[in-house]
Amino acid sequence: MPLVLNEDQQMLQDSAKNFCQQHAPIAVLRRLRDEDNPRGFDQDIWQQIVELGWTGMTIPESFGGFDFGFSGLGVVLEQTGRTLLSSPLIATVLLSATAINKLGTDSQKAELLPKIAAGELLLAFAIDELPVHKPSHIAATAVKQGNDFVLNGSKTFVLDSPVAEKILVVARTSGETGDLAGRSVFVVDAKQTGVEVTRTKMVDSRSCGKLTLNDVIVSADSQLGTAEVTDSSLNRILDIARVGLAAEMLGSALEAFERTLEYLKQREQFGVLIGSFQALQHRAAIMYSELELCRSAVRAALSALDEQDKTDLEIARLASMAKAKLCETAELVSNEAVQMHGGIGMTDEFDIGFYLKRARVAQQFLGDVNFHRNRYATLSGF
Repeated sequence: MPLVLNEDQQMLQDSAKNFCQQHAPIAVLRRLRDEDNPRGFDQDIWQQIVELGWTGMTIPESFGGFDFGFSGLGVVLEQTGRTLLSSPLIATVLLSATAINKLGTDSQKAELLPKIAAGELLLAFAIDELPVHKPSHIAATAVKQGNDFVLNGSKTFVLDSPVAEKILVVARTSGETGDLAGRSVFVVDAKQTGVEVTRTKMVDSRSCGKLTLNDVIVSADSQLGTAEVTDSSLNRILDIARVGLAAEMLGSALEAFERTLEYLKQREQFGVLIGSFQALQHRAAIMYSELELCRSAVRAALSALDEQDKTDLEIARLASMAKAKLCETAELVSNEAVQMHGGIGMTDEFDIGFYLKRARVAQQFLGDVNFHRNRYATLSGF
């Protein structure tokens, strides 16, 4: 389980870093926020991302991708996290493309995956129904009616749903709310009759929304795969997304920390650099140590995703460990970053506040620290 980047990954990291710094600095996020852009991302930048091949990194070559692996995508997401680049990479590539590749039939993969790799299709993945992440709680229903299914229910915190052309909806085809069996994933056209998406304005300016389904009729071919999805399959998809999100959070936390260090070396108080104060040095040392632990956790989880011999249990434990650690550390670093910048850290003049806002949203998405601590303990037999 290598915890360092190989030569190809290092080259990818350098390329992604240069792109994000030159074409997608925080000024882009500030502009999107000021414009109240409902898309939540810059279309021109997204097109450049497609041309760089990032959208096809985890898609098999047989379906138009490059099959570079999740370790490669994780390297990219770490760099996008540094500049808080908002893009459909998480909703369309990390979540939806993974679900299609893991669950879909060959014909479904052939229809959808090449379009994702080419940047021709935006998707959203709708699973959560409660204010908190609880994938076992699925009340939305898909009732068989002849050769079709009729979908009813609602989903919350659906990333990129206001701009998605198709939405992958997790609905119950049998059983009761809370049952781990009886869940299926359906590909739903966002403009279909009965589909309503209400935009939710996020504090980090990303595109998000609430999805409501009222007697939405979809064909049996819209069901991903040929049967209900198993709990292990659904968890594998979510775990992949959690690890990718943790990689993005790592990049954001590292950048916030490094910006704070530079500020400590420049800011004077009573004629003395505040970086010389021992109390602040101790706090910075704690952040550094925690971030190094996070780096190891993320690299280990990303590496495991690309190893064929890893079991679902091993992947699940590594994913929850990485997400829990990043939730905890992102909160610590973002809080300390704002506090160490002092009063100006609370203003819109400095960019540091954007990192705190992104951290708070990312902490809740796909499970907060308490969800993953409890899950890790349960998986470990406690």
